[in-house]
Amino acid sequence: MRIPAAVNTAIVFLMTTANAFAASTSKVFVSKLGIFIFLGFCALVLVVQLIPAMMTLYGMLKGLGKEREKSPSRVKSN
Repeated sequence: MRIPAAVNTAIVFLMTTANAFAASTSKVFVSKLGIFIFLGFCALVLVVQLIPAMMTLYGMLKGLGKEREKSPSRVKSN
């Protein structure tokens, strides 16, 4: 019976703690142009990184699609 009493005590203690007060949000910041410039820059970085990746992927697929040419075998002469 000692454990439930300890649990009840802990619950009562946690219920009596003070509320946390958040910061005031009455001030509104409007920066639509800044957000669009930032998102445009992120999109530009993404596209610039995708171009070499697509070229590499194309080269890999082109290499896989090619039929492998057999190199002529060397004959040893005695």
